[in-house]
Amino acid sequence: MRAWVVERPGPMASGPLALVEREVPSPGPGEVLVRVEACGVCRTDLHLAEGDLPPRRPGTTPGHQVVGRIEGTGERVGVAWLRSTCGRCRYCLRGQENLCPASTYTGWDADGGFAEYVVAPADYVYPLPGDVPAERLAPLLCAGIIGFRALARCDLPPHGRLGIYGFGASAHLTAQAAIARGATLHVVTRTAAARRLALELGAASAGDRPPEPLDSAILFAPVGELVPPALEALDRGGTLAVAGIHLTDVPSLDYERHLFQERTLRSVTANTRADGRAYLELALAHPPRVAIAPYAFDEAARALTDLANDQVNGAAVLVMD
Repeated sequence: MRAWVVERPGPMASGPLALVEREVPSPGPGEVLVRVEACGVCRTDLHLAEGDLPPRRPGTTPGHQVVGRIEGTGERVGVAWLRSTCGRCRYCLRGQENLCPASTYTGWDADGGFAEYVVAPADYVYPLPGDVPAERLAPLLCAGIIGFRALARCDLPPHGRLGIYGFGASAHLTAQAAIARGATLHVVTRTAAARRLALELGAASAGDRPPEPLDSAILFAPVGELVPPALEALDRGGTLAVAGIHLTDVPSLDYERHLFQERTLRSVTANTRADGRAYLELALAHPPRVAIAPYAFDEAARALTDLANDQVNGAAVLVMD
């Protein structure tokens, strides 16, 4: 089979990815072999390729928004970021398996979906409908799920004012979920295309800063310098959730300006399978508008380069031939 691997982590201009030929993997006990139909391209894949996330094994195949069919049964499934947990630690036992110290991740600890086949534990795949185009389902498996968890972590009150910083794949799905709940949405993003998309989806504003105090905010852009202004934009008692797995350094905070009046700063760490099931049930019952930027499988390096250069409007997806 063909597979992309992270050969030498570094800036995309240095060519960190290589397209190689590999044997089709064999599933072990409790695992399934999935023939890939499409795989979303996530900023986490970019962090792995460029070395912001230290590789956990050499020659890893990225990709954790996989839609495909199980070999032998033809069942359509999704393979997402969370690959396994121990099931025995105190975090797993209290419903916080996303914090399990022994957790592993697709496309980081094990090869992911930038390949023609991927192996995954059967207990960690999600059943998906067979009549929806694979490229429309793929972004739901990380962009959708992690945005769903970030929305819960930011404590958005009913009909509250939500700020979203950065407007890529996850943000544009989260925005729709928030607006459907009655939120007033303000988007802060640099690119004109992202601002247009935000307004098309129902945002009240899209610009350099929110025009009113916020009840809640989510930071999707991996830019630590945005944390102080995002906190300062919160109203009393507001919460900022940082949704990314990687963030550049956060500048020093001024207690009075950024945290006083019971403002809260939270991180978002992966997701539980319960998050995944809840979000997919919602998204399949009430399909969001998914802005897709399709790329051929051979264009994986270009897709990540475009993502690095903020040239993807919506969600990039690799589509198999």
